[in-house]
Amino acid sequence: MTEAQWLLIGLLVAGTFAIRLTGLFIGDAVERRPALRAVLHDLPGCLVVALVASSLAGASPQAWLAAAVAVAVAAWSNHVILTMAIGVGAFIAIGSLLPI
Repeated sequence: MTEAQWLLIGLLVAGTFAIRLTGLFIGDAVERRPALRAVLHDLPGCLVVALVASSLAGASPQAWLAAAVAVAVAAWSNHVILTMAIGVGAFIAIGSLLPI
C-alpha cells in the first residue's frame, strides 16, 4: 500500500473515533436540551426522505407511482416493513401491468 492510502486509512480511523467520542461526551448535553433532542429524534426520518427524494429525481414514472403507493401505505400504517414490501410489490406490479 502506498503512503497516501495509509494516510487515508489513518484519517478515516481518527474520524470514526472522533464521531464516537463526541457522541459519548455530548450525550448528556443532548438529554438536557429538549430542542436538540427533538432535532436528533427526527433526523433519521429526514435523512431517509432526502435519500429517497434524490433517487426519485431522475426516476421513471413507474418508480414515482410506486413511491406514491409507498407514501400512502406509510401514512396509513406507520409500519416500515409493510411500507417497503408494498412499495416493492407496487413497483413490480406497475412494471408488469403498465407499459410505462
